[in-house]
Amino acid sequence: MPEGVMAALPGERASAGRIPPGLRNLVILLLLWEVVGHFGLVAQGALPSPTAILERLWIDRADYPRHIEATLIGSSLGFLFGNLIGVGAGIVFALSPRMLRLFRGVNVAIFSLPAIAIAPILTLTLTGMEPRVVLATLGVYFVTMTATVVGISQADSRATDMVRAYGGGRVKVLTMVQLRGALPSILSGFRIAAPNAVLGAILAEFGGGGDRWGLGVYLLGSLGQGMPTRLWGIGLVATAIAGLSYLAFALIARRFVGATRAVTLNAAVPGGDATDEPLASRLLFAAGSLALPFCFWWLFIWGTGAPWLIAKTPLGVADYLFFSPASASAQARLLHALGQTLPVTGIGMLVGLAFAFLLAISSRLFPEAVRAFMPVALVTQTMPLVALTPLLVLILGRGTSLTLWVTISVTFFPAFVTLAQGLALVPRSAVELPRAYGAGVWREMRMVTIPASLPYLFAATRLTVPRALLGVMIAEWLATGTGLGNLLNQSRGYLDYGMIWTVAAVAVLVSAACYQIVVLAERRVLRRLGMRTAE
Repeated sequence: MPEGVMAALPGERASAGRIPPGLRNLVILLLLWEVVGHFGLVAQGALPSPTAILERLWIDRADYPRHIEATLIGSSLGFLFGNLIGVGAGIVFALSPRMLRLFRGVNVAIFSLPAIAIAPILTLTLTGMEPRVVLATLGVYFVTMTATVVGISQADSRATDMVRAYGGGRVKVLTMVQLRGALPSILSGFRIAAPNAVLGAILAEFGGGGDRWGLGVYLLGSLGQGMPTRLWGIGLVATAIAGLSYLAFALIARRFVGATRAVTLNAAVPGGDATDEPLASRLLFAAGSLALPFCFWWLFIWGTGAPWLIAKTPLGVADYLFFSPASASAQARLLHALGQTLPVTGIGMLVGLAFAFLLAISSRLFPEAVRAFMPVALVTQTMPLVALTPLLVLILGRGTSLTLWVTISVTFFPAFVTLAQGLALVPRSAVELPRAYGAGVWREMRMVTIPASLPYLFAATRLTVPRALLGVMIAEWLATGTGLGNLLNQSRGYLDYGMIWTVAAVAVLVSAACYQIVVLAERRVLRRLGMRTAE
């Protein structure tokens, strides 16, 4: 996942001697699930009982070790490479705001990249384990880079001044103060990056990357067998791997930096203030930022050595879409798919944001209820989308309701955590002032708390844009047979390489454009209110 916040959700700790509400509600949920599944009360048995799922897991136990091993190898290598690149790039960007501005286009493109769109391209241009490793690396890089930049940029200036006063140079300041101060943020990034690496590897396997082993391959081969228990088993195993990787780094973070409650990363990536630079310099950096993603595109094709028939450069995509004999047909199919994908993406994102906002408000008013809901929310956060979608197909069918459910499920949780952090950071004195004048809770929140947390609302919106598009495209690929996801799947079957690259490029451009629109709206609104913008 890309951006987020370090947050302590309100009222998370249970009192000594009491059963945590989250654990209690999880047990109740499992009991209800068992009853519903045993009697086939949902979609004629599409929701099997936990005991039936465990029974199928036991029957299929010989199949899982090789699949789990392949997924773990790909995701672990991607996790390692992504973190090495992410930490290194984060150090460079934190120490050189100009480099951060220059690479902003690349970073936004990586953040906005729907993994399902690039998976077929990686499969076409790479071999063996490489597609899943690369996709896992991309899923890790932005999260860790952002955490490193935020951690280093928020280092205690008094400590850095002291090191410099005793003769320490930039390297000493970095190693003795900034990296140590950034450790909580970096470890928080690792917590989110670990499930992202698992998701990236499974998506690449599902797209055909790698050989015959992997949970994504196993899931793909099981879709047409009419065995809900096996699909649920694969989904829960994938969820367990992602959740355990998250938990492992949560424990490491607790061990090294104390009981931090980081759930996801700070969405505000500090950048250099360019307002005092000459106009020519700012235009040069802006042009470089726009051109750099295309340079990396060319570099990727050159580095893989893929034949021109398969690997399309930016000029090749432009030729396919505007100048080739089939350009009119390609444009019609692309516009038709966009017309199906974008409205559902927008609606799902807005509903997810609204649900996250209501849940964040409720976390202040009804902390016990929200705390009890957290286990279910964490499951939706850690279950890979390609595993979640087929399970929802069994319950909801293949219509628009499925796409909306997938989109909402993948957007509301990170948005909720970001908004909850914004509400929690409002100073107590600001909250108590209107109450001292007789204002009720709702009036205080409307006048103080909600306006003060507006930066986090925009951060949550930026965060949900690429996730919403990813959720819609996966639902279209697997279930609905419409939109960009279906066009991508069809083009892969027809060996229409030009359309595969075109869909990937358009998906990135749409996400990046929406991201920038939110950034511009944020700057205008917050500056009008006299508040500092995040970028």
